[in-house]
Amino acid sequence: MGKRKLPFGYRMEFGVIVHHPLEVPLVEKIFQQYLSGATYSTLVTELRSQPVPYGEGKVWNKNMLARILEDKRYIGESDYPAIISAEVLAEALKKRNYRQRPSQKTEAQKVLRHIYGHKVTEQTEWQVLNLLNRLAESPEMITAPHSKEHLQSEQWQLRRELDGIMAQQPIDEGAAQKLLLAIAAAEYCAIGNEEYETARLQRVFAQCQPMTELDATLLQSSVSAIFTHSNGSLTIRLKNGQVIEGSLE
Repeated sequence: MGKRKLPFGYRMEFGVIVHHPLEVPLVEKIFQQYLSGATYSTLVTELRSQPVPYGEGKVWNKNMLARILEDKRYIGESDYPAIISAEVLAEALKKRNYRQRPSQKTEAQKVLRHIYGHKVTEQTEWQVLNLLNRLAESPEMITAPHSKEHLQSEQWQLRRELDGIMAQQPIDEGAAQKLLLAIAAAEYCAIGNEEYETARLQRVFAQCQPMTELDATLLQSSVSAIFTHSNGSLTIRLKNGQVIEGSLE
């Protein structure tokens, strides 16, 4: 079938453009529901479930909706009888243009995207904000993650070698002393920076007030990684290596 010769909502009678009695209520409903928050997808689904087509043999789609929502003839231009007011059309155009504008990401959202490595949702942003606010309220939660589980394989190898030397008699004091120095150096490299970062983070969050939105500087200086899990929960890894777990609440 060809394109409609008249906009949806009108028909020709004796050479005069008049309202189409079945289509006018739909035009009014489309504008009303769109301004009330209905999406294109919702409107298309509803329009396809009712009997009035956009045109003979045509199935409602988003392009048809777009044409209706931007057509100035519905307010009485070009000798067409008005169906809606100029104010209604202006609001619809304003809303449509706003939705089509690419959203401007804040600096914090950009930092969050960089750390996370994935597309950031409002839920992710909200969970990270809650975790950082918990630390701002209780900086003592920040502790250096020192434990045998965090020692590197090299350190464990050195310790096993030392245990072997100490088990032999007589003890090779020179070899034992070298291993002790090597172990001390390895542990210093492994945990020295963590202790420094822990003290720094404690100072930073002690001076931080609870936030209503993410602070880019705080986020960048305190968080090294963000992980989400299959159940929707989230954890962050601080710069000192400590992992803070969040909840779904």
